Amino acid sequence: MYYSSGNYEAFARPVKPEGVDHKSAYLIGSGLAALSAACFLVRDGQMPGDHIHILEKDSHPGGGLDGDYLPGVGYVMRGGREMDNHFECMWDLFRSIPSIETKGISVLDEYYWLNKKDPNYSLCRATVSRGQDANTGKSFGLSDKGSLEIMQLFMTPDEDLANVKITDIFDDEVFNTNFWMYWRTMFAFKDDQSALEMKRYMQRYIHHIGGLPDFTALRFTKYNQYESMVLPMVSYLKDHGVNFRYGVKVTNVLFDIHDGKKQAKTIILESESGEEKIGLTENDLVFYTNGSNVENSTYGSQTQATGMDGEIHPGGSFDLWRKIAAQDPSFGRPEKFCMDPEDSNWVSATVNTLDEKILPYIRRICKRDPLSGGVVTGGIVTVRDSAWLLSWTINRQPQYRSQPEGQVLVWLYGMFSDRPGDYVKKPMRDCTGAEICEEWLYHLGVPEDQIEELATKSANTVPVMMPFASAYFQPREEGDRPEVVPEGSVNFAFIGNFAETPRDTVFTTEYSIRTGMEAVYTLLNVDRGVPEVWGSVYDLRDLLDAAVALRDGKKLTDMELGFKERVALKETLKKVSGTEVEKLLKEHGMI
Repeated sequence: MYYSSGNYEAFARPVKPEGVDHKSAYLIGSGLAALSAACFLVRDGQMPGDHIHILEKDSHPGGGLDGDYLPGVGYVMRGGREMDNHFECMWDLFRSIPSIETKGISVLDEYYWLNKKDPNYSLCRATVSRGQDANTGKSFGLSDKGSLEIMQLFMTPDEDLANVKITDIFDDEVFNTNFWMYWRTMFAFKDDQSALEMKRYMQRYIHHIGGLPDFTALRFTKYNQYESMVLPMVSYLKDHGVNFRYGVKVTNVLFDIHDGKKQAKTIILESESGEEKIGLTENDLVFYTNGSNVENSTYGSQTQATGMDGEIHPGGSFDLWRKIAAQDPSFGRPEKFCMDPEDSNWVSATVNTLDEKILPYIRRICKRDPLSGGVVTGGIVTVRDSAWLLSWTINRQPQYRSQPEGQVLVWLYGMFSDRPGDYVKKPMRDCTGAEICEEWLYHLGVPEDQIEELATKSANTVPVMMPFASAYFQPREEGDRPEVVPEGSVNFAFIGNFAETPRDTVFTTEYSIRTGMEAVYTLLNVDRGVPEVWGSVYDLRDLLDAAVALRDGKKLTDMELGFKERVALKETLKKVSGTEVEKLLKEHGMI
C-alpha cells in the first residue's frame, strides 16, 4: 500500500489483484469503516460479493452513523458528522456509490450539488444570557502569548507529545478565548485530553482555520447520515451479493503467531443457535473495527433519564479488543481509551418540535426559517454560559424522509453531564428528555412560565448517554492504537477510529473510510495509491492565511515585540523587499 495525489491515480482503475477469486473476507461490525472496506473489496479488490461476510451484533448496520425512529420513544440521532471538501478517501468512495434518491447520479454528485446550491455558514455561533447573540464577531480573541502557545503545540514533534494533556501546553491565554470555545465544542475536546490529537487536528485542517468561527469550512448531508450515507452503501453491497448477518456477536479472534508471522485462525461468535467457530486460512481476510465511541449507549425518553453504564461488558467491542490485544503487543492497548468514562462521556439529545410554538425562539437566534428546507443554524450554536456546555444544531429539514411536515428535529449535546443545569438543577445524565428540553428552552430565552408546558406538550426529546463519546481523544502514545495492518499480519486488519494511520484525525467519517481503504489495499496488494491526507500543512499559502486568521487579521508588524525582536523583524523585511516573498506576505495579509 502506498499514498498518492493528483488526477493520474485518482481516476485510474486498478488491475484485478492476483488470486482474489480464491479469497474471502469477514468484517466484524458494520459501521462506516467496515461498510467502506466492503465497498473497496468489491470495487477495487474486485472480490466476488458472495465471498464477503459482514458480522453485526445489532439488528441493523451503520454503527455510530445511526438515525433511528424508536417506536413509542421518538426520533433519535446519537451524533452528527461535519464533513470537509478534502476528505479525499471519502469522496473517492462515494463517487462510485449510486444515490438511492436520484437515479443516475452518485452520492458524491448528490452531496456536491446540494452544498453548491445551499452553502453552509452560521449567522450565530454562540449565545449568552438566555438566547442573546454572544457577538463573537468571527474573532478568535487570542493574545500574542496565546498565539505562541498554539504555535508551540503546532511545532512540537509527535514523540514529545506522548501522553501529554492540552492543559500541559495551554493556559488561560488560550482557554479563555473564542478560539477555545469554537474548538472544544466543534470537535468535543476537553481541557485535559490529548495534546497530540489536538495538534493533528490543527495540522490536518489548517486550511480551514479561517472558517471555524462561522462554519463556512463545513459540508453536510441532506438527511441524517444513516439515510444519506449508510443506506446507499448497503444497497450497493447487496446489489453485489455481499452477505449481511445480524444478531451475531463475535467474542474472540484467535491467532497463530510465530516467527514474526501473525495469522488470524479462528473467529468465535455467538448467535441464536449457540457458539460458532469460523476457521480461517491465509486467504480468509478479517477486518475488525476495534473499540467504539458509542459502546454502552443508554437511551432515555421524554419521561426517562439515560443513566450511565461505564463498565466493559463481555462481548462488547472493547472487551473483544482486549482479548485480541492480549495475544500480541502490536494489537494496541485498549485500556488507554476505555478506563475513564467520567472523562470521555457526554449526553446528546434529539428534540422533535411538534408544533410552531418553539420555532420563533429558534428563528430569533439562527436568523433563518427552520422549515425552509435549507441551511438552518449552519453548525452548532454553543450556549457559552451553560453549566453543561450545551451546544445545539438544526440541519436541513426534514432530517428523516419519514419526518412529519412542519416538525423540526434539533440535535444537542452537553460536554459536562455531571454538573447541575442552570434551570434544571440536576446533572444532565439524571434528566429526562423533557427536563433536558426545559434547560435548552431556558437558554433559548423562552419565558420561564412557559418552559415546562412547551417542553412537555410542544416537543418530544430523546436523550442518549455515551460513556466513551470522546474516548478517541484520551492522552496516548505510539502503540496505543494498533497499525491498520500490524507488522507481520497476513490476513488481519484493524479499521476505524481506534486504529492508527498517519496524519489523519479521528472522530471523522474520513478516518473510518481511510482505514478501510488502507486495510483492503494492503491485504489484497491493490495496485493503486490511497489518496494521501490533504497537504495543506505543507502549503505556505495556507500557513500564512491561518496565521493571520488566528490573530484576527493582525499583521506581523502589529505584534508586541521587544526591541531586539523589532530590529530583527525590520531587518528580515528589508531582505525580502522587492522579492516574491514580499509579494506573498502582502497577498496573504502578513504585512
